[in-house]
Amino acid sequence: MPKRILQGVVVSDKQDKTVVVSVERQVMHPVYKKFVKKSKKFAAHDENNQFKVGDRVSIEECRPISKNKSWTVVTENA
Repeated sequence: MPKRILQGVVVSDKQDKTVVVSVERQVMHPVYKKFVKKSKKFAAHDENNQFKVGDRVSIEECRPISKNKSWTVVTENA
């Protein structure tokens, strides 16, 4: 089974070897039939602490690294 890859923006880099990435998606409202933006934050593993707040990154699903962390940062997007 392929691993999921999501794209988002780093919103926090205060933790050691961890960044928090906010992933935004659009879903249709069930009643009003308009697209609404929804966002979710994921804790992702950043081995070398190289990503900073505001960077656009891709994260990939991986084995659980800690209680809240089961994603790793793959690449930085422009």
